[in-house]
Amino acid sequence: MQTGRAVYRFPLSAKLRRFACQSFSSMGRLSAVAAFASLALLSSGCEKKEVAPPPGPPEVQVVQVAEQNVPNFQEWVAQLNGSVNADITPKVQGYLLKQNYQNGFFVKKGQLLFELDPRQYEAALDQAKADVAVAEAGLSEADTNVARDTPLAAQSAIPQKQLDTDINVQAARKAQVQASKAALENAKLNLAWTKIYSPIDGVAGAASSQIGDLVGTSTKMATISQVQPIWATFNISEAQYLGSAARISQTMRTGKMSGPNMPVQYIQANEETYPLTGKIVQVNRQVSSGTGTVQLTAAFPNKDGILRPGGFGAVRIRTGESKNALLIPQAAVIEVQGLYQVIVVSPDNKATFRPVKLGERVGPNWIVTDGLKPGERVVSEGLLKIQQAAAAAPQLAREGIPVAIKASPAASSAEGSN
Repeated sequence: MQTGRAVYRFPLSAKLRRFACQSFSSMGRLSAVAAFASLALLSSGCEKKEVAPPPGPPEVQVVQVAEQNVPNFQEWVAQLNGSVNADITPKVQGYLLKQNYQNGFFVKKGQLLFELDPRQYEAALDQAKADVAVAEAGLSEADTNVARDTPLAAQSAIPQKQLDTDINVQAARKAQVQASKAALENAKLNLAWTKIYSPIDGVAGAASSQIGDLVGTSTKMATISQVQPIWATFNISEAQYLGSAARISQTMRTGKMSGPNMPVQYIQANEETYPLTGKIVQVNRQVSSGTGTVQLTAAFPNKDGILRPGGFGAVRIRTGESKNALLIPQAAVIEVQGLYQVIVVSPDNKATFRPVKLGERVGPNWIVTDGLKPGERVVSEGLLKIQQAAAAAPQLAREGIPVAIKASPAASSAEGSN
C-alpha cells in the first residue's frame, strides 16, 4: 500500500552506496531510510549557490565639447641636407699617406684632412727653382750685351743689326724668366696641394680613400656638410603654393623670406618636435612638371649638430586660424573603416553612439566639423565598456545605455586642493 509521501532520488557515489547497503543490513530497513534522508538533506545543502547581484551601469569619464579659436597648421614630408656640401677632391695626383681627422666628427675651416706623398712635387719645385736661376742668368747676359753694344752702335763701331739682335735676345730672356717664375709658383702650389684642408666648417663624412691609395683629381675622398644652419627641403602642391603666392611674392620683394608670424617647426623621425624653429630661405623658381609641386627650403639652427643630412621628418607651418572650433580629445574618437564616431552622454546619463566629421588635429585634440554642439558631453575613458554593453543589448544601445559618470583625475585633484 502506497502512502502520500514523496520519494526523492539523489545520485550517490559508489562509496556512499556501499555505506548505505552496509547500514541497511546491519541497522534494519527503518534505520537505512533515515540514513538516506540525512544524506539527501546534506547533498541539497551543499549544492545551494548565492545569486550574484546584477551589474551596475558602466563607469566612464566624460569631457565637454570645447569651443575656441585654434591655429591651423599643415605638415609636409621633408628631408634634411647641409646648407653647403663640399666634396673633398685632391688637386694633384699622389699616394695617400695620412688621414688627419676622425670620420663623422666636426672639422673647422682650414683644418688638415689628408696628406699625399710630396716627394715628386718637392723634386719638381727644385727643378723649377733651377730653371728660374738659368733664366735669370741668361737675362743678365742679355742685359750686359745690350749695355755694351748700345754706345758702340751709336758710334758706328758695330753694325746696328747686332744691337737689334741683342735687344731681341734680351726681351726673350725676360719672357723666359717670367715663364720660369710662373712654373716655380705652379710647383709650389702642387707641393702645397699634397696637404688637403677643409674648405668649410662642418661634419666630415667617412673617407672613401684608404692609406696607400693612389688618388687623383677625379677621386672623391670625403664629403663635408655645413650643418649650422641645416636645411629641410620639402615640396608643396601648386594649389597650396597659389594659396600663399601673394605672401611669398611679398617676402621675395623685400628680401626677407620669412616673418615673425611664419615660424617653421620640424618634426623629427621619432615624432618629437625639434626645440628650435626655422624660417623659409628658398623657394624654387619653377613648378615641377613631373609632380606639380614647388620645392621650398627651411633653415633651422643646429649648433650642436643634432640634425644630420639625409634625415627624414616633417615641417609644420601655420597657415591660418579656425574661429570657434569644436575640440574633443583623440581618446574620445572611435574609427571604424575610415568613419568616425563618438559616444555622447545625455543629461540623464544615457550614452549613445553618434557619427561625426573631423578636421585637423590640434595637439592631443581633434577639430570636429560636424556632429557635435558646444557643451555636449562625450566619453573619453570607458569606451570599451559601452561597446561591450551595446553588443550585448542592441535595443538598449539604440535607446541609450545608462552610465555612471566617474570624476576625472584633474577634477578630483582640484577638489582636494580646495
